[in-house]
Amino acid sequence: MKKIAVFPGSFDPITTGHEDLVKRAVPLFDKIIVAVGVNSQKKYLYPLEQRLEWLEQVFAKEDSVEVAHFEGLTANFCNSVGSNYLLRGLRNASDFDYEKTISQLNYIVGEGLETIFLISKPEFSHISSTIVREIIKGKGDVSSFIPKVIKI
Repeated sequence: MKKIAVFPGSFDPITTGHEDLVKRAVPLFDKIIVAVGVNSQKKYLYPLEQRLEWLEQVFAKEDSVEVAHFEGLTANFCNSVGSNYLLRGLRNASDFDYEKTISQLNYIVGEGLETIFLISKPEFSHISSTIVREIIKGKGDVSSFIPKVIKI
């Protein structure tokens, strides 16, 4: 049985923390699907097509990484692509508290869907898409927070 993990997120935009997490997880799985979750109620800074293009650029050299998007429950998407694992990053204790609850719900809804947590490296623990978006809106330089192939 292939070990397939889904790394879901909005990736609005992708950060160096996201990139590092996926690259560290590559040896653990046969395939990782970096999946943009689309929520029609949420307002994004960048359109879906741009976010998907960035993800394709960032992971172009990783043969076992695919890029996709989905609507609806993450657990349902995982089921549709044959994934038994969710990949999530933890930056701090607040992330853990939130992610623990979500992982328990996904385990039930996803009928045994396991969540694998990787702890952020210290140099990425302060970076979030939310903070990066705020810097972008304020016309600041985000080059040290986003993958080098991305030009904003």
